[in-house]
Amino acid sequence: MNRILAASATVAGLLAAFPALGQEGAHDMANMPGMDHSAASSAAPPPAHDMAGMPGMDHSAHDMANMPGMAGMKGMANMPYSGVQGFYPMTRDASGTSWQPDASAHQGVHASVDGWSLMGHAMLNGVFDHQSGPRGDDRTFVAGMVMGMARRDFAGGDVLNLKAMLSPDPLMGPRGYPLLLAAGETADGKTTLVDRQHPHDLFMELSVSYSRRLSIDDAVFVYAGLPGEPAFGPPAFMHRQSGMDSPEAPITHHWLDSTHITFGVVTAGWVHRNWKIEASRFKGREPDQHRWDIESPKLDSTAARISWNPTANWSLQGSWAELISPEALNPTDNERRWSASAIYTVPVGPQGSWATTAAWGRKERSDGVSSDGFLLESAFKPDADWTLFGRAERLKTDELGGPGHAALQTVGKLSLGVIRDFPVARHAKVGVGVLHSFDFVPAGLRPSYGDSPNGTTGFARLVLD
Repeated sequence: MNRILAASATVAGLLAAFPALGQEGAHDMANMPGMDHSAASSAAPPPAHDMAGMPGMDHSAHDMANMPGMAGMKGMANMPYSGVQGFYPMTRDASGTSWQPDASAHQGVHASVDGWSLMGHAMLNGVFDHQSGPRGDDRTFVAGMVMGMARRDFAGGDVLNLKAMLSPDPLMGPRGYPLLLAAGETADGKTTLVDRQHPHDLFMELSVSYSRRLSIDDAVFVYAGLPGEPAFGPPAFMHRQSGMDSPEAPITHHWLDSTHITFGVVTAGWVHRNWKIEASRFKGREPDQHRWDIESPKLDSTAARISWNPTANWSLQGSWAELISPEALNPTDNERRWSASAIYTVPVGPQGSWATTAAWGRKERSDGVSSDGFLLESAFKPDADWTLFGRAERLKTDELGGPGHAALQTVGKLSLGVIRDFPVARHAKVGVGVLHSFDFVPAGLRPSYGDSPNGTTGFARLVLD
């Protein structure tokens, strides 16, 4: 209980430091030095100490226009290097220590207080979810996340970064929400959730990182979280620009990014220009069914990742992890996981974008059973008001045929959706959307799922950025 109260006080203090949205203390990106608001997807706040002032730093020789792939990117030439882990655009930073393309849209409300750079962001969805067939269900729920970040820049380019992220998901109750073909974690500590997506914990991330700039090309960093995200997989789905607009989780979540909430993680890495190599020690056990607390940390598992952003539009990664006893219901099973992904993002017009992610993940249990998951998702924003998004997935799983591990089955899902947003304040918008999914199951599962299982979701959202 003391850990919960202390963590809650830390998060409350961090979020309370942000001025009220829309007041003078909240500075949108257009008013920040060097920012060209016509390129909304490229904006980022300046560091407190400009790297141009560092000994031996000739900033004119290393501006954004000279970076590979930056030619033609509107506004990018004036954008400061302000990444958390190294000397690169802030828009590259994604969940945990993962990377996304430099051309990604930057989200958040920014302010400065006593030498600290502050950022806040929130997305909350009110959802009605209908999943058809004998194994379907209906549910109304609230999901999303609220994030706050506080950053301190030091002379010489070092950066201290604090991050807190909370979720309303525990309000769903322990069984989460209906999602055909999804499986993983447990609602009661006794049975695996099947055809449902588990709620995320209240505390999705409480982390601190420190980066040491060695030169204009090199930096080293250390990151620690309770909870946090180890160096595995692409950015978590609620942070990927290609997937964050969907109100439902991917069914490949446990192949690609389920480790984004890990109760105990320490990561160290080296950044060299557009390359990053990093390794983590972390707790392999998935979060338990108690979603409101902070679990005891343990560093018993290992992950490693290499990332490369060859141009402003691309972000590539390959990663490996060995998880010790990840599932509470099968404590003797360990897992090895592999992941590879490519993200492509390009601005569209003055306020639009198009982002696409292709990813593969493999799980191999210590009993010799291995399975693969594939994901392709995309979000197209022709302007600030409309978003079209879709996701296609295919995976092999042994968790749908009955209690425990059964025979591997190949299943798939195709989801398509649209959102219309309406601005209501300087840093706030509300949106309404609909999503429809088509589920594909083999003949052996059709008696329990029906001939044409599908799902329809209507939702309204509030976004603060």
